[in-house]
Amino acid sequence: MPRRLLFAALFVALTACTAASADEGLRLPAPAIDAAPAPGEAAAVFAGGCFWGVVGVFQHVKGVKSVRAGYSGGDAAHASYDDVSEGDTGHAESVRVVYDPSQVTYGQLLQVFFSVAQDPTLLNRQGPDSGTQYRSAVFYATPEQKKVAEAYVAQLTAAKAFAKPIVTEVTPLKAFYPAEAEHQDYMRNNPDAMYIVMNDRQKVLGLQRIYPERYTPTWANGK
Repeated sequence: MPRRLLFAALFVALTACTAASADEGLRLPAPAIDAAPAPGEAAAVFAGGCFWGVVGVFQHVKGVKSVRAGYSGGDAAHASYDDVSEGDTGHAESVRVVYDPSQVTYGQLLQVFFSVAQDPTLLNRQGPDSGTQYRSAVFYATPEQKKVAEAYVAQLTAAKAFAKPIVTEVTPLKAFYPAEAEHQDYMRNNPDAMYIVMNDRQKVLGLQRIYPERYTPTWANGK
């Protein structure tokens, strides 16, 4: 994403400040209401700013089998990076996480998402990126996912886990459109890219530090 890399280069100081304040993460309470462990596979879709870093975080969560970058949330019946970047499709950069519910629950994925993958108090922006395409959202695919996600937002709000209100949307999943090949596995393939170093590496380190029981050094499949 040349625009992103150029932006990061021009605003290194600002980006570094953002990373230090927002991407260190904090340990949140476990969800009081969670999905029951089940055999087989399940999928969850989240949006939390640039999908590069969110993919990278979930690729290091134990029990996650694969993570894909993509687009969700809009009314347009198609999605591409160029279209979504203009901010007029309604889609947000998103990730689809396929996981083993017997190893990690939906609620535990939410715990990681709200804690280290993004800042849920930022409206339509994360790090140096702004616009509705970078909004924070949980796209639920089942009534159980909706129940767990809404309950967890209410739990964190009641506990005053954050200094500011949570603005994360909990909304139905309409569709998930996989992103272009160059956006898949981006952090893994480009660990020294300036954008990754300044904005996303801290998130994975936060996962390792705050949730060592959830962290694995092995990368989940990004395809």
